[in-house]
Amino acid sequence: MDMKQISSLLAAIALFCGVGMANGQESEKVRRFIKATKIEAEQDPEALQRALDKLRRFKATLEKAEQGDSEAQNNLGGMYYDGQVVPQDKVEAVKWWRKAAEQGHAKAQYNLGLMYFEGEGVPQDDAEAVKWYRKAAEQGHAEAQFYLGAMYDKGQGVPKDYAEAAKWFRKAAEQGLALAQFNLGVAYRDGKGVTEDDVEEAKWWRKAAEQGDAMAQHNLGVKYAKGQGVPQSYVEAAKWIRKATEQGLALAQYSLGVMYHQGQGVPKDYMEAVKWWRKAAEQGYADAQFNLGEMYYFGDGVPKNFIESYAWYLLAKANGDEEASKLVSSFEKRLTVEQMEKGQERALELRRLIEERKENPNPSVESP
Repeated sequence: MDMKQISSLLAAIALFCGVGMANGQESEKVRRFIKATKIEAEQDPEALQRALDKLRRFKATLEKAEQGDSEAQNNLGGMYYDGQVVPQDKVEAVKWWRKAAEQGHAKAQYNLGLMYFEGEGVPQDDAEAVKWYRKAAEQGHAEAQFYLGAMYDKGQGVPKDYAEAAKWFRKAAEQGLALAQFNLGVAYRDGKGVTEDDVEEAKWWRKAAEQGDAMAQHNLGVKYAKGQGVPQSYVEAAKWIRKATEQGLALAQYSLGVMYHQGQGVPKDYMEAVKWWRKAAEQGYADAQFNLGEMYYFGDGVPKNFIESYAWYLLAKANGDEEASKLVSSFEKRLTVEQMEKGQERALELRRLIEERKENPNPSVESP
């Protein structure tokens, strides 16, 4: 089948399936859809068949949705939202999710709440978001329970109420939602809506950590390091903090560097401390940047280098580190004009490399 035949077939199927052709805007969406599918078909002959199968599934879903099937209406909203089956149309997604939501479909109610929260396909409206989150939450939808709790926690669309926030976080947490488990741990840490309780805090962070939540892993490690709510153990602390570093969490990389620097739960190793502080510093973490400045100043784990030290101090200062701000002024009195100029140039280079790294996480900042 040549490309002309493919175009004709796709257009016919699109019309047959009811993919919008009512106005110029919809026609353009279909033209883009057909063009994208043609390009894919040129590279992969099976892509055409997959596109036709998707369009047939769309037609079957559309027919059920038009007959009032709430599950089909919800699925149709998803098809319009993700644009994988038909051209993306968030207004149409809202239309079909609303139809399903008004029939009491919990997931559609949750989806509609998200659209109001984000302002996608409808004007942004926190009160409407809360309304639909609540309908889904009352049916036991875990994500809706979490987001309803978050709205109470922040006072968005409802008056701020930490007790209500904790109530809804708990309902979602008991269903195993890691985000809710983490936030319930935060509530117990801060005493917001519940009584401060180290044991409960650690309990809920452990549940989230075991599901791979990086911040929960780090925070559980800190609880072990301090012996709060769990038996004190630097070895356990290092274990959980390391898990978080493996997910790229800058705070955890900084904390693991501290543990290597102090020899807590791991052998004391300045080179390892520098390694982990560098990873965090490359993500813009000010405390790690300051500590790298210290290591270069004293020559711990790296060769002594005042220019490199000064450059990292400058970055830490720019990121709001008060100690670095104080130290830079006194440090500059001990540097020559040439050293200061080189340090400032190096700081600019590091900042540029760090910004590039944010766009492309793979490259590492080069050390001198």
